[in-house]
Amino acid sequence: MAETCEDSLKEMYKSFKPEVAGNMNATYLFDISGSGGGKWTLEINNGKCDLKPGVSGTPSVTIAISDQDWLSIQKGKLNSQMAFMMGKLRVAGDMGLAMKLQSLFPGQA
Repeated sequence: MAETCEDSLKEMYKSFKPEVAGNMNATYLFDISGSGGGKWTLEINNGKCDLKPGVSGTPSVTIAISDQDWLSIQKGKLNSQMAFMMGKLRVAGDMGLAMKLQSLFPGQA
């Protein structure tokens, strides 16, 4: 189990399902606040996925959350939909792409 936000994003990246993505082209920006946070860009293009530190390109969707809440979701202690409803997880941009995260990265988002 990942202990840092960066490690959890790397684990998430490894669980990518290209068959679900198909020819999708999207850029996700994870903006994680707190001492263990940072910014990471996840680019999906034609069945391939690339995770980069920092901001790269123009995000299709931005997901903002605290480091503690992100890790709680990754550890199964906090439901991502509940976090959204409680205002702990904020989404800007294409909401449909945000909702697709769970199918693109099963068991991770």
